[in-house]
Amino acid sequence: MASNLKKIVSLYNSTSLIARIIVGLIIGLVLGLVCPGAQWVALLGDLFVGALKAIAPVLVFALVSSALVQGQEKLDNRFALVLALYLVSTLLAAVVAVIGSFMFPQTLVLNVAAADQAAPSGIGEVLRNLLLNMVANPLSSIIEGKYIGILFWAVCFGLVMKNIAAETTKRFMGDVADGISALVRHIINLAPFGIMGLVFTNVSGNGLAIFTDYGKLLVLLVGCMLAVALIVDPLIAFIVLRRNPYPLVLRCLRQSGITAFFTRSSAANIPVNMELCEELGLDKEMYSVSIPLGATINMDGAAITISVMTLAAANTVGIHVDIPSALLLSFLSALAACGASGVAGGSLLLIPMACSMFGISSDVAMQVVAIGFIIGVVQDSVETALNSSGDVMFAATAEYSQWLKEGKELPEFMGGK
Repeated sequence: MASNLKKIVSLYNSTSLIARIIVGLIIGLVLGLVCPGAQWVALLGDLFVGALKAIAPVLVFALVSSALVQGQEKLDNRFALVLALYLVSTLLAAVVAVIGSFMFPQTLVLNVAAADQAAPSGIGEVLRNLLLNMVANPLSSIIEGKYIGILFWAVCFGLVMKNIAAETTKRFMGDVADGISALVRHIINLAPFGIMGLVFTNVSGNGLAIFTDYGKLLVLLVGCMLAVALIVDPLIAFIVLRRNPYPLVLRCLRQSGITAFFTRSSAANIPVNMELCEELGLDKEMYSVSIPLGATINMDGAAITISVMTLAAANTVGIHVDIPSALLLSFLSALAACGASGVAGGSLLLIPMACSMFGISSDVAMQVVAIGFIIGVVQDSVETALNSSGDVMFAATAEYSQWLKEGKELPEFMGGK
């Protein structure tokens, strides 16, 4: 019995993770259609996402602080470049959403109950919340998964310890970070079971109704996100690298986007992205900072959602939006998206703030938010896949750009030797 179990585990581990995820996806889909009452399957998804969300804040704090303590001033130009890539991509995503909304204007049927979540009243409140979250209690930030606070205190702690810690302390912090990373790899190895449960939950609970009730709106949202993922972001990477970016783009979508699609949380997908960065050969000192930062400010999908939903609300209540106002909305959406929470539905509560720019009442805006939650099973999944895969792609773009400047070969899958 024990030997058979070992063989099964060995076969499982030797099979490609992507192949295992596809099998789990298919099984979850079938179970959701055939026996929607089997809630034990849904529990697998909850356990997987719960484990990722629990370990991710600890991992981020350990990796960022350890990287800074042991660092050799390596963040240099790469960090500035990846930061610029994140911000430019988010702004262009908002512009794409505005263009798409002008080409295919949408209206909404506002007959759903308004959502009862508290939404920020303006961009000032968004920025205020960001600053307050930075200086929040570090332990509460880790417990509650507030990544702005985690990043701020990890950077402060790492920089202070860099100057006073003994070599043994630095090695210990590195060992702790490596140990947590190993634990994360074990959790990711169980992703097929988690995704099976997540697919089951979506299929059994939502069916196909959202496609018929809000099909056109979903098509516009998903279309804009695909345009950014497959055209805009690759174009940015091409401008930086002067190389065909699609091998990198498709690999990031496959290995990061798939899990992000089902977890619907950029924060929960941080461990997956860390693993992928290691596979891509990136500098750990670099990606241990840039990936958590990307999960906070690289929000292409959020910028698209805010822009499309706001313009749909304006069309619904008969407000004409001119091109200058729409471009201003792009900047506002991009800035607000950087403050979106890295959890499922985090971008939706920023819609009322954008709606206020056109004088749309909060009652109408919160009904738009409620519609967002209805279609969120698809919209938020695609949004998170775009955001999270972009975190790795731009981190790799910045890293590979430095390699080219130094005369180093890119990885084989990118055309190197």
